[in-house]
Amino acid sequence: MDLRVGGKQLAAAAADLALGGVCAGCAGSPGLLCSACRAQLEQPARVLTRRPGGVPVAATCVYGGPVRNAVLAHKERGRLALARPLGDALSAAVSVWLDPPDRGGAATNLQAALVPAPSSPGAVRRRGQDPLLRIARRACVTLRRAGFDCTLVPALRHRRRVSDQAGLGLVARQANVRGSMTIRAGAEALLVGRRVIIVDDVVTTGATIGELARVLRATGRVPTGAAVIAAAL
Repeated sequence: MDLRVGGKQLAAAAADLALGGVCAGCAGSPGLLCSACRAQLEQPARVLTRRPGGVPVAATCVYGGPVRNAVLAHKERGRLALARPLGDALSAAVSVWLDPPDRGGAATNLQAALVPAPSSPGAVRRRGQDPLLRIARRACVTLRRAGFDCTLVPALRHRRRVSDQAGLGLVARQANVRGSMTIRAGAEALLVGRRVIIVDDVVTTGATIGELARVLRATGRVPTGAAVIAAAL
């Protein structure tokens, strides 16, 4: 469990508990998410036409409106309870790349390794948590409960600083992230014999997923696919 939660995040979480908060999606109803905004996170996942780095991507939602608000509320405003609905949305996208659960009890299907896009150390310090790692953990729990054989493997890390991707086009984003990540020591062994699935919260141009795929292929691990909560149009 990631216990590195900063003061702002603790204050926000305490306020949610004490006051109930307002819907993170529309701010129009009390509680974490109203039924309408929660429904937007519970849509069937779909495979996108774009294939960053040759990797097919499955997404559950379109990035905008209440979905965007919920992702940012969890990532930037410390509404940690959103990790559950966001993780469940991510699990729907991951399941696209998994075999149906074996209800007979025999472990015949290839185990899946969920490899999250790494957050930069600076971003983790600023936020007091690693939002994607928290969401991916929830996704793994949800998938296991549904009978899927999967595990979370944070196999990658940043090797140098990158600029904020906001406002950058595809070519600039690709240049920004190229060579910025590497495999963690000992992580390659955890991926052997497993179906590798890249996970992230949002895909825009696909530059990050493409770079993650390049690093994994360099170690001999070819990703089966990528899964995200939401895709920008």
